[in-house]
Amino acid sequence: MTSSTVNSYTPSEFTLSQSAVEHFSASLLDKDYQGIRLSVSESSGCSGYTYEIDYVTEQASDDFVFKFENVNVYIDEGSFKFLKGTKVDFLVEGVNEGIKFLNPNVKAICGCGESFEVDI
Repeated sequence: MTSSTVNSYTPSEFTLSQSAVEHFSASLLDKDYQGIRLSVSESSGCSGYTYEIDYVTEQASDDFVFKFENVNVYIDEGSFKFLKGTKVDFLVEGVNEGIKFLNPNVKAICGCGESFEVDI
C-alpha cells in the first residue's frame, strides 16, 4: 500500500515536550505502529470537546505528520484547527502520570478535566 503525500508543519506550530517524546517512544517500542494519532472529537461531557490518543497503523489522506526524534504524530485536518499551537507534555506527579495538553485555544475546561471549550 502506498502512502499519500505528507503535509508537514514546523514544530513551532505543534510540539511535544522531551518527556512526551520519551513516553510515546517507549510506548511504540517493539510494536507495529507508524506513530501516535492525536485528535479532537465532540464530547458528551459538560464542555464541547475531548482529546483522543490512538496508535496509527496507516496514514489517512488528510493527516498532518509531525516528526519528533523517532515519534511520528498524526493529526487529521479537522482536529488540527483545535490543536494548532498546542504543546503536549507527559507529567509524573507522585504516583500519577499522564498526558497533558497545553492548548492556547482552550477557553474553558470542565470541572472533571475530561472535556474543554475552544476559542478558534
